[in-house]
Amino acid sequence: MLILGLTGNIGCGKSCLSSIFKEYNIDIIDADVISRQIFEDKKVLNSVFQYFGEEIKNIDGTLNRKALGNIVFNNNKKLIALNNLTHPKIKENIISKTNELKTIRKKIVVIDGALLVEGNYIDIIDKLLVVTCKENVQIKRIITRDNCSIEEALSRVNSQMNQDEKSKYADYIIDNSGTIKELKEKANNFILYIKENWCG
Repeated sequence: MLILGLTGNIGCGKSCLSSIFKEYNIDIIDADVISRQIFEDKKVLNSVFQYFGEEIKNIDGTLNRKALGNIVFNNNKKLIALNNLTHPKIKENIISKTNELKTIRKKIVVIDGALLVEGNYIDIIDKLLVVTCKENVQIKRIITRDNCSIEEALSRVNSQMNQDEKSKYADYIIDNSGTIKELKEKANNFILYIKENWCG
């Protein structure tokens, strides 16, 4: 089974490409979904409350995601602390889901995650696909999607690993500076290539 990592920075179209892969009946393990689910684990949740304090706790004892997001978004030290508390469990769950798909003899599984490089997931994947786009296109997409200012968009872009740096880890790169139609064509060609070279 080919374990393909799919990553890309904000506004580059990683989620869009992931949705296209789903249309081809390729199994997707979504790290973002898992990262939300792990707060159902009381041990993880309590460790996060212990570090960040009561201000991130709702009255019913659940996590106030918005409050936590506000704390970590502009504080790199606290973002690293949150990642250290949550990433081991996220990685464990991803490996578990990957193994489940292996047992039913799936040919390809895609692990979709924004932080595959930064979170040291390279060791659990066979190949890495990085989705990129031109910075002016990236900024425009973020402003449109999040209804934010150019300064806020730039701040979000600059809080992530540089696209060129991330691309150094890539086995494959898809540039998504164009239209959705162009992305679908590139995705189709990529899937054909993968099936010919990995799933023969």
